[in-house]
Amino acid sequence: MDDPRRKVPRTDAVLTDPRLAVGLTRLGHPLVKRTVMQVLDEVRRGELAADTVVDTVVERLPATATGLVAVLNATGVIVHTNLGRAPLSQAAREAVLTSAGYTDVEFDLVTGERAPRGQSTVAALAAAVPDAEAVHVTNNNAAALVLAATALAAGREIIISRGELVEIGDRFRIPDLLESTGARLREVGTTNRTHIDDYEAAINADTAFILSIHPSNFTQSGFVASVPVHQLATLSAPVVHDIGSGLLTPHPRLPDEPDAATSLKAGAALVTASGDKLLGGPQAGLVFGHTEPVNRMRRHPLARALRVDKLTLAALEATLTGPPAPVPAAIEADSTVLAERAQRIATVLRDNGVKAEAVACRSRIGGGGAPEVTLPGTAVAVDAALARPLRTTRTPVIGRVHNGRLLLDVRTVSATDDDALTDAVIAAATATPCA
Repeated sequence: MDDPRRKVPRTDAVLTDPRLAVGLTRLGHPLVKRTVMQVLDEVRRGELAADTVVDTVVERLPATATGLVAVLNATGVIVHTNLGRAPLSQAAREAVLTSAGYTDVEFDLVTGERAPRGQSTVAALAAAVPDAEAVHVTNNNAAALVLAATALAAGREIIISRGELVEIGDRFRIPDLLESTGARLREVGTTNRTHIDDYEAAINADTAFILSIHPSNFTQSGFVASVPVHQLATLSAPVVHDIGSGLLTPHPRLPDEPDAATSLKAGAALVTASGDKLLGGPQAGLVFGHTEPVNRMRRHPLARALRVDKLTLAALEATLTGPPAPVPAAIEADSTVLAERAQRIATVLRDNGVKAEAVACRSRIGGGGAPEVTLPGTAVAVDAALARPLRTTRTPVIGRVHNGRLLLDVRTVSATDDDALTDAVIAAATATPCA
C-alpha cells in the first residue's frame, strides 16, 4: 500500500496557494506558516486527508493576530476577571481604533507645540466627578495606590485598620504592596472592630495619611465596627479612600458600594478606583482629590512608569462621554426583557432538537465589587455535557454548571449576540451526545 505520508504537500507549496493570500496579508507569514505546519502534522498522522490541507488551514486561521480569543460570557458574572473584566462599549472600541495610529495625545494642533498628555480624557474624568479638584490616571488601581504611597508617604506612616489589610486575587496583598514603596504601616483596631479613637491615638508627626480600603470582595457581619470616611475626615490627618470597584456616583442597585463623589464630599483628600470594573471602561487607576496631593503624584518620577497609553486614554474618555457601557447596562437590565430573551432562545433550541428551558437565576456583579449583591434574571438551561464543547468552539461560550445543568445567563450576553449563542449551542449539541 502507498504510504499516505507521500501525499503530504510541502509547506512552501501550501503557503503559495492563492486561498491563503488574504490570511498572509492580514495575519503575517509566521502565524499562517505555524497553522500550516500544525495541519500538515495531522495529515502525517492520518487524521486529515491531504487534499483538505488548504481548506482546513483557512478554516483554522484566527480572526486576529493575537492569542486572545473573543468569548461570549454567559456566566452571569458581569465583571468577570478571568474573562477580561469589563467589555468595552462600541464607542470605546471605535475610539481605540481611531487612536491606534498617530494621534495628538501630547500635541497641540493649534500651536504646534507639545501639550499635556491626554487632555480631553482628563477633562472628561474631571467632568464626571466635579467634586474633585484634580484628577489623574494610572494603569490600574494598584498603581494608583503605589503612586500615592510613594509620593505622599515614603519613609513615613500610613494608618490602616487591621480589618482592611485585604488580600485580593492571585494572593495579591495590599500590605505587601504598600510596604514595597518604603512607607510604614501603622495598624490600628482589630480584625473585626476598629473605632475612631484607634485612628486618633495613632496619629503623630510621622503620619502621612489615613488609608481607608473598601473590602469589596468580602463582607463581615456580626460583632463588627468600622469608621466611615466622613468621621475619619474630622481627624488631623488626610484620608485616602480606596473604593476599589470604580463607581463614580451613587447607584440605586448598589446601595452599599462606595462611590468617588460621595467620598470626596465626605472629606476624603484622595479617592482611588478601578476603571475596568463598575465604570465599565479599560483597565486604569482613577485618582480624584485635592489639587496638592494629586499634583505631587502626577509630578513624581514613578508616575511616568505607571502612566497609561493612548489606547487606554481613548477608551476611558469614550466610556465617560459615550452611551452606557455594557457593565452598567447589564446591571440595570430589565428582568422582564431578560426573561423574554431567554424564552426565545430556549424555544429556538427546542425547535432544533436541543433540550432547553428558561429558568430563573441570580446574576452577580463580580470583579471584587458588591459581593453580597445578586440580580434576578433568567438563564437558558441545557445539558451540562455541552459545557466543554461550547468552550472550545470558534467563538467560545462560557456558562456555569449548576445542579447538573449548564446555565447560560443572558444578562451578561449582549442581545445582539443572542443568535450567535443559539447557533453555538445547536452546533455543540449536534456534535455532542448528551445524556
